[in-house]
Amino acid sequence: MCGLGVTAMPLSSELSASAIRNQMVEGQIACRGVSDRRVLAVMRTVPREIFISPNLKEAAYADSAVPIAEGQTISQPYIAAAMLQAAELHDNDKVLEVGAGSGYLTALLGRLADRVYAIERHAALTGAARERLRALGYDNVELRTGDGSKGWMEAAPFDAIIVSAAVLKVPPSLKKQLALGGRLVIPVGTPDEQRLVRLTRTSKTEFQEKYFGAVRFVRLIGAEGWKRTDEPQQH
Repeated sequence: MCGLGVTAMPLSSELSASAIRNQMVEGQIACRGVSDRRVLAVMRTVPREIFISPNLKEAAYADSAVPIAEGQTISQPYIAAAMLQAAELHDNDKVLEVGAGSGYLTALLGRLADRVYAIERHAALTGAARERLRALGYDNVELRTGDGSKGWMEAAPFDAIIVSAAVLKVPPSLKKQLALGGRLVIPVGTPDEQRLVRLTRTSKTEFQEKYFGAVRFVRLIGAEGWKRTDEPQQH
């Protein structure tokens, strides 16, 4: 049954990290409809605990978001997997991630795509994520601190864009930076009521929309996002 996977990862557990990740995938992700084999494989291999503060590592594989620095969170494992599946990634894709946070989703993307460009608003998070990814041997990921709502024009167009923060309206810059046939996955709605949306670019001016389940993310702060930062955190 779903929800009966890992609730905590005791540091003294006799289970290996690999076994715990397998439990997470089977008990929290696959049973909820994530079936993309490549997504499930990277969820089984990327060490989520590396991207969480040492004092919270026992919650690394729990079925919930976990707080990180700067008042942000690392998304629930299922939500990360659902976003990756919705993006329909290919191994030759160039991907933009908005809201890199601790770097966990960045690491997953680095295993699924050819090249990843990740933007984070908080410089401290950017630096920490860069160090983690470097230590894990990633050489296909580039991170920078900046306004993610405006995208990364110099590296556009992107085959996929994943945004880990919510907007009332999809930023025009992100739509413009999407390649023909590219997919933009983003939470859209108010701070209290959001849906995960995928926009697929079908022509220069047209996009096909598909809606997924209800989600709740922190707000995307920036010139084409929210202007204030006093809202509840992600759950």
